Amino acid sequence: MASLRKYLDKIKPQFEPGGKYQALQSVFEGFESFLYSPRTTSAGRYTTHIHDSIDSKRTMTIVILALLPCFVFGMYNIGYQHWLAAGANPEGAFWSLLFYGFLTVLPRLVVSYVVGLGIEFVVAQWRHEEIQEGFLVTGILIPMICPPEVSLWMLAVATAFSVIFVKEVFGGTGYNLLNVALVTRAFLFFAYPAHMSGDKVFVATGQPFGFGPEVADGFTCATPLGQISQGTLDVSGVGGHVLSTWDAFLGLMPGCMGETSTLFILIGGVLLMLAGIASWRVMLTVFAGALFMGWVANIFATPTYPMASVEPWHQLLYGGLAFAAVFMATDPVTSARTTKGKYVYGFLTGVIAVLIRTYNNGYPEGAMLAVLLMNCFAPLIDWCVVEANARRRLARLVRSQK
Repeated sequence: MASLRKYLDKIKPQFEPGGKYQALQSVFEGFESFLYSPRTTSAGRYTTHIHDSIDSKRTMTIVILALLPCFVFGMYNIGYQHWLAAGANPEGAFWSLLFYGFLTVLPRLVVSYVVGLGIEFVVAQWRHEEIQEGFLVTGILIPMICPPEVSLWMLAVATAFSVIFVKEVFGGTGYNLLNVALVTRAFLFFAYPAHMSGDKVFVATGQPFGFGPEVADGFTCATPLGQISQGTLDVSGVGGHVLSTWDAFLGLMPGCMGETSTLFILIGGVLLMLAGIASWRVMLTVFAGALFMGWVANIFATPTYPMASVEPWHQLLYGGLAFAAVFMATDPVTSARTTKGKYVYGFLTGVIAVLIRTYNNGYPEGAMLAVLLMNCFAPLIDWCVVEANARRRLARLVRSQK
């Protein structure tokens, strides 16, 4: 590593203003900051004050590490569901299932990063700014919240739209009002609804690079939320067996790659909280809001809305609510920033998610829209909290002067 550091120091003048490759200064700085902490930051080697060893690069690295359990299990589950759909026995085929999932998700991961990072590189060059690390997390989140076989060109268009119109036009990393990954999914859902919902999209049926058993034409299998919205409370998996609570908690069911396993989502959430990256207040109140709304809906359940009959804590096991609570609602850029505001923001996110999925039979998943809606209201929540604090302090001052 010392020799690499010396080599980078040697060629660096060529990328600075006046150098041979000055047009690629942002690219060089992005590559250098990816490998080493810049010496121009407060955490550099030659500085007078060191405030914290956590910079944006390390923050993104920790988030990616927290996502890895979900990511690896998601690849395995893609293969597991495919084997069941083909009528093959998945027992003892762990590595084959994992490899199938890897082959399925790899092209989507590549498209996400190539399109998103490509746009950020171009914009950074155009603005003569440093390349930020924000898309390192967004790039892996996008394939994790989309169906396993979403078309590559659709994913490219949605990613480009989201990065340009949600992030870059507002100033880049740290300035986006909405969660970039969720806007990508929302764009796909509203632009290509047939490819983002229904009974066919959540189980991979293809044979990437000719690998994996063949699935019969016409195969269909709805997600648990899709089955419940149609009135089936005893949901079944791809193999036709009734899904147990453990199956739902572990994540052995159809769904988006990163959203099925509550167990591995919680493992990632614990890592984020221990590292001080994500707010436990937001996580806890999203779950509390979902349980509260699920309990209220369960009390007033009617045959018209089958989702209301679901046990409140089952709301946390199905769909993308747990993933949204841990990795989406806690985004420090788009969530509330005041302490009291985080409680309000998280609680309303959970309430709205269950409200949408319960009373809209045509759209059995509400976590995505709930987080995006609360992203819009997060600044207002913070403003109300700050104003309330200011009025309370003013009143206390007036009383002390009497």
